[in-house]
Amino acid sequence: MQNYIGNHKECHLNSHCKKFEICPMILIQDMISGKWKILILWYLSYHTLRFSDLQKRLPNVSQKVLSRQLKSLEEDHLIAKKIYPVVPPKVEYSLTPLGQKVIPILEAMHKFGSDYLEDNHH
Repeated sequence: MQNYIGNHKECHLNSHCKKFEICPMILIQDMISGKWKILILWYLSYHTLRFSDLQKRLPNVSQKVLSRQLKSLEEDHLIAKKIYPVVPPKVEYSLTPLGQKVIPILEAMHKFGSDYLEDNHH
């Protein structure tokens, strides 16, 4: 996660978050921004998955980029990586308890997308 201070003057809820060094909206944007992070979290919200399972669900992502996004989500404590001591190595990813708190946000985003498609007949 980037270490910078959010501009509280620009936030319309600045009276609620002045006690923090970083604006909560800037924090969450930093945590889930990235082309694939939202989808990684979405897929992990209902399954523990191996790296190859995530690659199948995200066929347009390179191995390098997927690895980087998973590492970032792990550093932010949203996902957990479990390595099994077998040959070849088996690695599974799942949401942490903190990551599970993101599920309602993802569900709200899904509903917004569904409503948008319905309203615009796409």
